[in-house]
Amino acid sequence: MAERPYTLLSVAMSIDGHIDDATSERLLLSNAADFDRVDAVRASCDAIMVGAGTIRGDNPRLLVRSGSRQGRRSERGLPPSPLKVTVTGGAQLDPAAGFFTAGEAGRIVYCASSCVAAARARLGALATVVDGGEHVWMAALSEDLHARGVRRLMVEGGQSILTQFLAEGLADELQLVVAPFFVGDAQAPRLVFDGAFPWNADRPASLVEARAMGSAVLLRYAMSERFEGP
Repeated sequence: MAERPYTLLSVAMSIDGHIDDATSERLLLSNAADFDRVDAVRASCDAIMVGAGTIRGDNPRLLVRSGSRQGRRSERGLPPSPLKVTVTGGAQLDPAAGFFTAGEAGRIVYCASSCVAAARARLGALATVVDGGEHVWMAALSEDLHARGVRRLMVEGGQSILTQFLAEGLADELQLVVAPFFVGDAQAPRLVFDGAFPWNADRPASLVEARAMGSAVLLRYAMSERFEGP
């Protein structure tokens, strides 16, 4: 059986299950205490993954912010921040986005065979562009990342990527932060799209931690037998 990294999904949502609002501005669903916690999780991982839509909408840099955490990674012979990973269906990504320009870590872009040439022409000087076949499946992507040395993968969104990892049963852990407010807009993106998920009323995920993060709350779920406590 092919191996894949330990996969941790990290996401924040409103009380009514939205991970953003419907405006062009990024909606902050977390707070300083949780941002620091997420920074520590990032520092513990080999790679951080987001979808192309998240890069276009939020322009994340995906860096470890703490200097001391960067230093501890450097002491272990690692770059200050983890490898960055994304998936695109049409190579419509801005080479000037923070994903490509910020930090010293490597970058990998997975795309369907139909857009490999365009992706390499646009992004090849900034990232390793990988031909993911006719359709980029998260299972195959995970196996390829493991072959490249990634043992711990952090997935930060967005909705499509989270849906695929969960529906394909590839998540080992879900760290879900619930913000203390409602979005109240059916047009705003939710945690996942519709799908057939391995966890349901007859087979619920295991809640292993509930922790107040200021006025928000962290819910940590074990999603597979590979879950790494505590």
